[in-house]
Amino acid sequence: MHFARLLHLVDSALPTGAFAYSYGLESSLALGLVRDDAGLRNYLYAYLQQAGRLELPFLNSCFALGPALGDELRELAADYDAQLLVPALHRASAVQGRTWLKLLASFYPEAGITALRQWFAAQELPPHFTLVFALGLQRAGFALPELQAMLLHLLLRDQLSAAIRLGLLGPLEGHRLQHDFYAVFEHILAQEGGREYGEAARSAFVLEMAQVLHNDLYSRLFQN
Repeated sequence: MHFARLLHLVDSALPTGAFAYSYGLESSLALGLVRDDAGLRNYLYAYLQQAGRLELPFLNSCFALGPALGDELRELAADYDAQLLVPALHRASAVQGRTWLKLLASFYPEAGITALRQWFAAQELPPHFTLVFALGLQRAGFALPELQAMLLHLLLRDQLSAAIRLGLLGPLEGHRLQHDFYAVFEHILAQEGGREYGEAARSAFVLEMAQVLHNDLYSRLFQN
């Protein structure tokens, strides 16, 4: 039952808003950085490596703090906020985080999720998704290895969903590619699974350049 609840929380049907953003894939396609299947695989690998080196250390440190809401979390949250230099990604992360906390509070009313929402509001800090994903699920009783794997799963799934909507590949191809990339998780977790947020780093600079230009592109994600 515990594992089934976790599967529900990362189900694509859960309305967290992740489907609305391509996180650089659409702009990479428009700029010619992704041209074919090989380019898509390279893009996904770079994207997941970046997530492992930047997102996982923050997730690990949030989990280690436990239920504490104090100066250490304030410093961590401010550092993460400063890392998100692309306005579109900053907004997307904050929107997803607020939605996630609202949903989690309704599922686990005794886990202190409402207090977590109130703390971020009082500190005037955005509840970025990676942070509240870890903080919320830690309070709900899930283990760190589960959170690490599921965060990578969410990131990969949302990228492939965007690729399907953009017409880069079909649904069957997308699911087969997702299956193949689960093997990459083991490599990323072996390298980055024990890092703390002071060791977080960026590695996909070309991807970040594409993300910066996203707002200037004509969006095709929701066109038929």
